[in-house]
Amino acid sequence: MAREWRGVTRLVEAQPTSDGAGVSLNRTIATDALSHLDPFLLLDEFNSENPDDYIAGFPDHPHRGFETVTYMIEGRMRHADNAGGGGVVRSGGVQWMTAGRGIIHSEMPEQEDGKMQGFQLWVNLPAKLKMSAPRYQGLDPDEVPEVTHEDGAVIRIIAGEHDGVRGPVADIVAEPLYLDVALPPGAAVTQEIPAGHTGFAYVFEGEALSVVEGGPDAGNGSAAPVPYRTLAILGDGDAVALRNDTGKPARALLIAGKPIGEPIVRYGPFVMNTREEILQAFADFNEGRF
Repeated sequence: MAREWRGVTRLVEAQPTSDGAGVSLNRTIATDALSHLDPFLLLDEFNSENPDDYIAGFPDHPHRGFETVTYMIEGRMRHADNAGGGGVVRSGGVQWMTAGRGIIHSEMPEQEDGKMQGFQLWVNLPAKLKMSAPRYQGLDPDEVPEVTHEDGAVIRIIAGEHDGVRGPVADIVAEPLYLDVALPPGAAVTQEIPAGHTGFAYVFEGEALSVVEGGPDAGNGSAAPVPYRTLAILGDGDAVALRNDTGKPARALLIAGKPIGEPIVRYGPFVMNTREEILQAFADFNEGRF
């Protein structure tokens, strides 16, 4: 059966913003341009060599009703929570946290100078799991598998499967795909994505990557360039082809997940299904039930 190649339905440029105690970020999901992309609620990139942009970090703050995914490209981020959990997410490492019914945690840089680059992704939970017990899946850099292709493409697999290799993150209701795709000039990669799943690519290094609607061997006429610091929302289909048509190395996140299809009511660190549930979250937090 022939593959149905996904194309680009929309491009969304990252918007500069700040969060936490003043950390400088580039945000694509959770903006006026793109409020959410079911099941994804937020995508932030932090990337700076200036400590003033990140040193204040993210002091104690609560979450309820969704999952936070921290992926470090460069630098170190220390995590601690009110349940006694803690650790350091290092360059190339991942923390997939299911906040569930509620947790209070902090994420603080464990460095005072040097480059700090990484991402935070928020993934929604369905109503039946919003009040589940919090849990973590933490990955050291050497626990994230890599696949290297003959043309020099290097794929890091955090969740989902690529070329027969599965990522270590498991038992997530959104059935996520989370890949870090590095393509030298002229390289291409294909990836299966289940039909009906939401998918996007975000270019964070290089000039651009192209989403090739006709497959990796199609001509430039079917290639949709995705510029630097731009998110490309993918149309439906069962596969996507990425190609580097520029003269410089390029790198992107390729992420997909199963839509939840439920009402979304969010206020700051809480994402629930109704306004009443949001009010209850504030009451529980203020009364020390997290």
